[in-house]
Amino acid sequence: MTTVTLHATGPVDPGEVWDRFVHPARWPEWSPQISRVEATAPRIAQGVTGRVHDPLRTSVPFVVDEVSDAARWWSWQVTVGPTRLGLAHWVSAGPDGGTTTGLRISGFAPLVFGYAPLALLAIKRLVTIPT
Repeated sequence: MTTVTLHATGPVDPGEVWDRFVHPARWPEWSPQISRVEATAPRIAQGVTGRVHDPLRTSVPFVVDEVSDAARWWSWQVTVGPTRLGLAHWVSAGPDGGTTTGLRISGFAPLVFGYAPLALLAIKRLVTIPT
């Protein structure tokens, strides 16, 4: 298993960034690889499942493992073919205001390294796109 950790810092308030994370319907606002999300609940929580759809009209199922509103941290798993990617996200106040967010991706090396550039673009947009 391979693990990659990514970070991005931008001017968007941590509360807004966290809100963008916890509502799957908002994921397409900042993640260009997501066109829509089907989820069993409007807000992420442990056990919430669903499907993430991309612009190419394919989709992958997901399950949320853990969520901590107090720590602004959550993790989930996405199934890609016969394998899974584990993703853990966190949100904190940036060093000079705004937000720093992080993402740890774990799984089969080709999937991790293939997804990392898209994921980095998404988290950069998450903390920089104004409301």
